[in-house]
Amino acid sequence: MTSNQPLVPSENRAILTFCVILAVIMQALDNTIANVALPYMQGSVSASSDQINWVLTSYIVAAAIMTQPSAFLARRFGRKRVLLWAIVGFVGSSMLCGLAQSLNQIILFRLMQGLSGAALVPLAQGIMLDIYSASERGSSMALFGMSVMVGPVLGPMIGGWLTENLSWRWVFFINLPIGILAFIGLGRYVIETPIDRLAKLDWTGFGSLSVAILALQLFLDRGEQLDWFSSGEILIEAIIAFVAAYVFVVHTFTSKAPFISPNLFKDRNFTLGVIFIFIVGITYLASLALTTPYLQKLMNYPVLDAGLAMGPRGLGTMVSMLVVGRLAGRVDTRWLLLTGLLMSAYSMWQMTAWTPDVSMAMIIGDGFIQGASLGLLFVPLSAIAFASLPSSMRADGTGLFSLSRNVGSSVGISVVTVLLSRNTQVNHQEIGASVATFNHAFDNWAIKAWLNPLKASGRAVLDSMVTQQATIVSYGNDFRLLMMLSLAVIPLLLFIRPARPNRATEPLPAMD
Repeated sequence: MTSNQPLVPSENRAILTFCVILAVIMQALDNTIANVALPYMQGSVSASSDQINWVLTSYIVAAAIMTQPSAFLARRFGRKRVLLWAIVGFVGSSMLCGLAQSLNQIILFRLMQGLSGAALVPLAQGIMLDIYSASERGSSMALFGMSVMVGPVLGPMIGGWLTENLSWRWVFFINLPIGILAFIGLGRYVIETPIDRLAKLDWTGFGSLSVAILALQLFLDRGEQLDWFSSGEILIEAIIAFVAAYVFVVHTFTSKAPFISPNLFKDRNFTLGVIFIFIVGITYLASLALTTPYLQKLMNYPVLDAGLAMGPRGLGTMVSMLVVGRLAGRVDTRWLLLTGLLMSAYSMWQMTAWTPDVSMAMIIGDGFIQGASLGLLFVPLSAIAFASLPSSMRADGTGLFSLSRNVGSSVGISVVTVLLSRNTQVNHQEIGASVATFNHAFDNWAIKAWLNPLKASGRAVLDSMVTQQATIVSYGNDFRLLMMLSLAVIPLLLFIRPARPNRATEPLPAMD
């Protein structure tokens, strides 16, 4: 829209805005609401710690795959129709998730949830741009961005309360009333966009990229269980991922109308922005996936307390986004990025020293700092990445930007989970090697009476203690890796060109 006039009467805008925000919050909630319920799902479907994380990664991967084609679907079938079907699919698959009786069913329905919900945020953002005039878009996008961030803030707390008072299944059932309200309002007040029957999608590019992402995710998720390349399945998945990625790259550079235009990468700032947002995706959601089991399994936090402890992360993001909004145009964007990366690294460094005795205040403080770092990174990265990108390439750029972050999130969760499992075994062997009858600690009669390695009861207690210590060290190693990733990309800031302010008619992409 280039006119200063909105597309709907002002008396309907408040209702429509409310319904758009409902749809966005519904989708954003599912990024974090299931985290605190994972241990309960794990017990309900008899899954291992690495298997239950597929509940997170399957949703993220599916959303990553379908984000880019959402613009094509809106052009081909109409934005209103696609948006309403997305809500129906998202709510329907949410209900199926709540009714699932096995891990395979949950993963399948989470895939469906991610596929259907991927279009909600970009299409909802398009509606917000259309119903407000150009002079009002700054405030409308601020409202939209805040609504996107409500999900990460409320997700852990709502998920904890529902799980403790009802059941883990209600973290999915909660989408039903929200979805119904959003569907009714959007169906009543949204104006359908023109349909382009000639719109085409590069199916070769889309298909090869989708296969590459799925095969890579299966490779990472199942590799540890099947002993990596000693398994025929893992070898096949690695080959498929490589071949599909090769087909995608070759097709991208030879096709006249590729799924993702290679011209995007001629813009240095955009290329660096994609790299940075990939690392942000790894560090933020991977640390979130680590924190939940740490609080509930090692520290024995009730699910509601775990949710409350994690909530300040989202609050920190909201606060920092408000601060960045005031600093935009006044402070060099690169300084904001540097501050965000250092804050992220500092919070991870703090988390490497966590033990089961760490105070709630420290957990909340570290989480708040980490959340604040995300706000200092995401908004400036959007400004940097799209500052000099031609408006004709902006739609493809926003899709790739979101894709990079989502793939980073899914890969990050898988990698830290694999490392946690493997390092726990290694650390258990190393620590257990010092637990022998000749250890002078057993000279103390009180210790030997309780932890006598020559008795079955003593060995059981010792094994439990060694496992706990090995797990604590492994979590610290994972947090240290995430800290090092945050620091490793800092030198790339030297190659970023200073960003020019975006025009009002070309707002920044929202976080989805």
